[in-house]
Amino acid sequence: MSKDFLFRPIRREDNEQVARIIRTVMPEFGAVGPGFSIMDPEVDEMFETYDTPRSRMYVIENEGQLYGCGGFGPLAGGETHICELKKMYFLKELRGLGFGKKLVLQSLEDARKAGYTQCYLETLAQMESANALYKGLGFRLLEGPMGDTGHGKCNAWYLLNL
Repeated sequence: MSKDFLFRPIRREDNEQVARIIRTVMPEFGAVGPGFSIMDPEVDEMFETYDTPRSRMYVIENEGQLYGCGGFGPLAGGETHICELKKMYFLKELRGLGFGKKLVLQSLEDARKAGYTQCYLETLAQMESANALYKGLGFRLLEGPMGDTGHGKCNAWYLLNL
């Protein structure tokens, strides 16, 4: 692996690698089974799901191999001005290199341009680095979930005014 990583929008041909990333990372944190996003039908069709005017999905690539993904889209069951930060997953090799922050900041900028005024996210408390990143970027911890994401096993919820 070289030190040259490419941060770019997802392409249709990335679907298989992105699904592999999600199915590799989530079990590391015990996030397997109903109530977790690993079960979402979109996992195998990320390009198609996020190829809309109000959604974006990004990947981090190195020498043709993907190492991370994440983006935003409308909050299911939420108000139209609220987006959700979605599918932020990074293989171990990519963690700690600053790509999480870069991906979140790009997503927030693009969400503003798409007309959203708030960004929601849900995660697991045991994903300590992710929680620290979100808090450091100004996300406010909520007492419970918003919308109808189907991710009832998440135990940390955040909101940010854009």
